[in-house]
Formats: sequence, structure tokens, C-alpha cells
Amino acid sequence: MLKRATESIKYRNGKYHEENQYLNLIEDILSTNEEFVGRNGKTLSIYGAAMHFSLENNKIPILTTKKVAWKTCLRELLWFIKGETSNKKLNEQKVHIWDANSSRDFLDSRNLHDREVDDLGPIYGFQWRHFNAEYTNCDADYERKGIDQLIEVINCLKDPAQRNSRRMIISAWNPCQLDEMALPPCHILMQFNVHNDTKLSCSMYQRSNDEACGTPFNIASYSFLTHLLAKHCDLEACEFVYFKGNCHIYDEHVEAIKEQLNREPYEFPTLEILNKRENINDYVEEDFVLQNYVFHEPIKYKMVA
Repeated sequence: MLKRATESIKYRNGKYHEENQYLNLIEDILSTNEEFVGRNGKTLSIYGAAMHFSLENNKIPILTTKKVAWKTCLRELLWFIKGETSNKKLNEQKVHIWDANSSRDFLDSRNLHDREVDDLGPIYGFQWRHFNAEYTNCDADYERKGIDQLIEVINCLKDPAQRNSRRMIISAWNPCQLDEMALPPCHILMQFNVHNDTKLSCSMYQRSNDEACGTPFNIASYSFLTHLLAKHCDLEACEFVYFKGNCHIYDEHVEAIKEQLNREPYEFPTLEILNKRENINDYVEEDFVLQNYVFHEPIKYKMVA
């Protein structure tokens, strides 16, 4: 169980900072005696946590107690938004975070023996844009196939008569196609909410949280997405709320992550999105300008596939 309530968790050593929610969660996990052996290794784990990050005044919560590769994160997000499932397209942008999960050995371990290397199957972006469409391969044309959940949310956000809906939900968890995916989704459900007809917030539920490698990316990615949708739909970004199921630290990450607990967070950077595009697919990395990102030295972790 978490030791701290949502508001008090933002304090650490008497100082208030939203990044303390992450640092205190790490401390809670390290202090637990609950050790688990799972599919891919031994972890220290706790179950259930929540974090709230303000996005107002263009702020974006990219963690500062270690350097986060935010451009890699943004490139992956834009890849999701386009509904892409080919790891080769990420590699072309020097993004290699999916390499282990798209290898021959890993695909075979998922009984995907006929799947080509680098074809990840109907993962996140496919479900966002083509939910439950029949999947053939990463090069097929899926236009107007399946349910375009992202466009349905965008249409609601753009319509003043619909933007107060409580049904603006996107699910990446599709039980019908889990066995076709190289990796079942970890961040599985997002919901959008508009306050006062102008301010956009996003909440996301994640079933499985790799706190060393994954969580810093997930916070940044969904905050980027919320800022982007606010820009695209003429709204103001307000808040990202992060609900977490199994929160774990892999055994091989424990010693390195302890280093972060001794670091004081810096102020979060701000984000400017330069252009409003006609089509959500048309945004490019150069549209996003991050300002005043000050950070501590990187901490290198080996990703556990």
C-alpha cells in the first residue's frame, strides 16, 4: 500500500514539487518486502497509485531527476497517432525502444512464427485508429477500417455541443487481438475531460508500470498528447492524471534508481506547439519546441522485454 495520500505525496524533504510523486513512489516500492517473480524477471512491486500533473501555462512534466529522451518519446507518440505498427519506421528515426519486442526470438515466444521481424501487430496506434480491424501486416492499408477512436474524440472536442461528454475514451486493450500483438499494451485506457468549456485534461490507466524505464516516458507521452489535442481543438491544456496498477522495479534496476532519490527536482520545462495542422496525422517533430528543460545526468537502464 502507498504510504502517502495524493496531495502530501507532492512534498519531499519539506519541498513541494510534482516530480516528488514519482520519487516517493520509488521510495515506497524500494521499502516493500513484496518481491515477485514474473514473466520477465524479479521485481519489487506495489499495487495502485495516482499522480496529478498540471499542464497549465504550457508546462509539461518531463522528469528532471534524470534526463528523459523526450524526442524519442515524441517520435513514438507521433508514430502511435498515425496508427503505425512497423518498427522499421521508428528505426529510420533512430528510435530503438521496440527492437527487443520485434525480434525473431521475441515474436516466436509469442507464437507469432509467421510474423515478419519488426512487424509489431495490432498494438497501441492500430487500436487508437483502427480498433478491431482485421490485421494482416504492418504494410497493409487500413484506411476506414475498424473504429477510429482518436478521430471520434477529436470530433467531440471540436464540437461545443459534445465536448462535455463523459464518453471521450480511447482503449488500447482489445481482448480479441491480444494474441496478435507483439506485446499486450501496458497503458491501456485514456479519457478526456473538458472543464469550463476551454480546459482539456487527460487521465490514463496503466496496468503494468516499469518505474525505471517506462513511467518517465509515459508521463511525457500523454502530456505531449494532451497538449497536442488541446492545440488541435482550440482548447487549453489543463492536467494529466495518471492511474497506475502494478508498479514495479526490476531487480537489475534497483541500485541505479536509488541514485535519483538523492536528487532535487528542477522546474519542469514548457512546451510550445508552433503549428495547428488540418489533419492530426500531419504534425511533425519540428512543430514541438521544448523550452528550459534542465535535468540531472542520465541514468542508463537496460530495458526488460
